[in-house]
Amino acid sequence: MKAAVLLDYEQPVQTLDVELMDPKPGEVLVKMAAAGVCHSDLHVIKADLPLPVPLVLGHEGAGIVEAVGDGVTRVKPGDHVVLSWVPECGECYFCQISRYDMCDSAAASALMGAQRDGTTRFQLAGEEVYQFSMTGTFAEYTVVPEASAIPIRKDVPLELAALVGCSVMTGVGAVINTAKVRPGSSVVVIGTGGVGLNVIQGAKLSGAEKIIAVDTMDRKLEMARTFGATHTINAREKDVIMTVLDYTDQLGAEYAFEVIGRPETIAQAYNCLRKTGTAVVVGIASPNEEVCINAFSIPSQAKTLTGTWYGQGNPRIDLPKLLDLYKAGKLKLDELMTRTYDLSQVNEAFQDMLDGQVARGIIKF
Repeated sequence: MKAAVLLDYEQPVQTLDVELMDPKPGEVLVKMAAAGVCHSDLHVIKADLPLPVPLVLGHEGAGIVEAVGDGVTRVKPGDHVVLSWVPECGECYFCQISRYDMCDSAAASALMGAQRDGTTRFQLAGEEVYQFSMTGTFAEYTVVPEASAIPIRKDVPLELAALVGCSVMTGVGAVINTAKVRPGSSVVVIGTGGVGLNVIQGAKLSGAEKIIAVDTMDRKLEMARTFGATHTINAREKDVIMTVLDYTDQLGAEYAFEVIGRPETIAQAYNCLRKTGTAVVVGIASPNEEVCINAFSIPSQAKTLTGTWYGQGNPRIDLPKLLDLYKAGKLKLDELMTRTYDLSQVNEAFQDMLDGQVARGIIKF
C-alpha cells in the first residue's frame, strides 16, 4: 500500500510502498478516504515538532473501518469514522477530570511515533516506520487505537468529514470550549489559515459582534470574510494593535486568538486585548521559543493568556456534533475544502498551503 513518508527533516515527503501490520487488540484498521493537509504536518517536516523519522505523516482524516482487533466495541467494519489524533486513555489524571485533550498517554505515544504498546504498525523494507499521533492519515490504510476511531453519520461526504478531525475541532473548540466567547463581544483572529478560519466560524457561532481577521495575504482575508469576519487587517499595510483599537472604541478586543505559532504574534494577540481580555494561543511554536510580555501589564490589566490543544474537546462527543452543525447549515465545510490532491501531490499541497492558495487542501484516496 502507498503512504506519504518523511524520511528525514527538511526533505520532500516521498510516496512509497509500505507494509501495514494487522490491528492488535484494542486497535482498528481503517481504509482512508480523505486526509487534510495541516500546518502541524509541516512543523514536523521542519523539525519544529521533532518526531522520529521515517514517519507516516497526516493526522486529520476520515475513512471506513475495514477490520477491528480483539476487544474493540465502539466501532465495527463498515462504520464511517473520523480519526482523533488525541486518543484518550481514560485512566490518567487528565482523563479522569474530563480534559481528554491533555491525556498523558496520548502525548507520550505521539512523541514516540508509536502505538500505545511502543511498537509501530508501518514497515518499510523490514524497518520500522513511525506514525504521526497514532493516526498516520497520509496512507491508503492505517491502524489506530479504538479511541481514535470516532463513528460518525454516513450522510456527510468523508472528504468533508475529515476536516472536523483537526482544523474545525481545533478552531471552533478554541472559541467555544477554551475562551467561551460571549454573544455581542469583539474578537481578533491573527492568522487566517485553515484553523484560523474555523476560529472565525466559532466566533460567529458564538454570536460575536465584531470579528477582526488579521493576516498578511489579501486572498486569505477575503476567505476570512466568507467565514464570518466583519473586519480585516493586512498586517503588512496597517499597525495591527492601533487598528484593533480603532475598531473597538479604543478599548481593545475582548478576545484574541493567535493561530500562527510565532512569539511576536502571540505577544501581539495579548497586546490587542482590553483590560480583563482573554488571549488564546492556538498556533504551534517551536519548543525552544519564548514570548516577551510586559510583566506589569499582567496584574495591572488583569488579562488572561492561555493556550488550547485540539480545541479542548471531547472527540467522541464533539466531532459528531460538529457534523450535525454542518448538516443544519450552521458550519461551513464545503467552502473550507478548497482543493483536492492525489497522495503523490502531497508536496504540492504543502506549497499551496504556504502560498495561501487554499483554505484547506484535502488528499483523496
